Amino acid sequence: MRIRNFSVFLRSQKDVFVKEVYPEMSIFRHIAVALLLLLCIPCGANASTEGTEEPINVQEIIFDHMSDAYEWHLWGHTHISLPVIVKHHEGGWEIFSSARFHESADGTYNGFYIDHERKDKIYERGYEDRPWDISITKDVLQIWINIAVMLLIFIPCARWYKKRNAEGSHSAPTGFKGAVEMLTMYIHDDVIKACIGEKHYRRYAPYLLTVFFFIFVTNLMGLIPIFPGGSNVTGNLSITLLLAVGTFLLVNIFGNKEYWKEILWPDVPMMMKCPVPLMPLVEIIGIFTKPFALMMRLFANMFGGHTVILSLTCLIFITFKVGVGMGSSMTVVSFLMLIFMNCLELLVAFLQAYVFTMLSSVYIGLAHPEHHK
Repeated sequence: MRIRNFSVFLRSQKDVFVKEVYPEMSIFRHIAVALLLLLCIPCGANASTEGTEEPINVQEIIFDHMSDAYEWHLWGHTHISLPVIVKHHEGGWEIFSSARFHESADGTYNGFYIDHERKDKIYERGYEDRPWDISITKDVLQIWINIAVMLLIFIPCARWYKKRNAEGSHSAPTGFKGAVEMLTMYIHDDVIKACIGEKHYRRYAPYLLTVFFFIFVTNLMGLIPIFPGGSNVTGNLSITLLLAVGTFLLVNIFGNKEYWKEILWPDVPMMMKCPVPLMPLVEIIGIFTKPFALMMRLFANMFGGHTVILSLTCLIFITFKVGVGMGSSMTVVSFLMLIFMNCLELLVAFLQAYVFTMLSSVYIGLAHPEHHK
């Protein structure tokens, strides 16, 4: 009797497993297959390069991937050619595909060429200075894609709120819209409002929320190894400079009289202000060091994270050139480290957006001190 009851119990548990647990494990099966395929990639790469003696230039691979370009590399020799828009020194604009540079033997098209010794920028034959260049580069295209992603996120949310208000409902959003609302209200209430103050935060909230989600989405898109992601936009110093300049202008253009008084004539002993304006000089320098810190913090953290991930990837191929045994063992170690680094970068993607927004809010809040009598 006990054996029969036990067999009935096992059959019932089997039915539960097949109907409920097994379908939930399908995602893990797909992940396991993907991991096995990734582990096989270095072996194939080693087999194709075993007869060559060309060393792997890690620095070149990393900086080629991290730097901006006039084409978007996909895999092997496949890439997306992007529009080049440049102006001749003698006048007249040229608009053509970057694929034109590969069609000629010397890599020149209508007098323009890409100088690989000068940061892979476009120059014109016979001129040392760069022409006007407003080309659609990889980073520019990535920014457009990121903006499109943000629109796909927020337009449906805005329509849902508009529909709810029209119906006079007070229901809370659920699912993805609820997660977006939770994150938005967290940044709005606990960061922007708390750092700037109840009196002035409303006028700056749209800018700061836009900056937060732009950096957050851009960081996440940069972690995707294939198109339409993979471009390290926030690892580009020009992009972080532009974001820091936005905060710099808001702080110093809309700062009140008390803010400028604390900079030009701070409340310190007179000997620190006159005859040598020591403290005013320090405060003026602080006007520029604050946005500089914003720029460098975001750039360094994102550039460093991507550099570590690419270095671990290159380590697989370097060790395979030494031997199959060492390459196989280092593949497992590097792969586990890559998983850890990518998980860490997911956290860093949020933290850097959070820190940039928080510090910008703090700087804006400091630009609106209250007069104390």
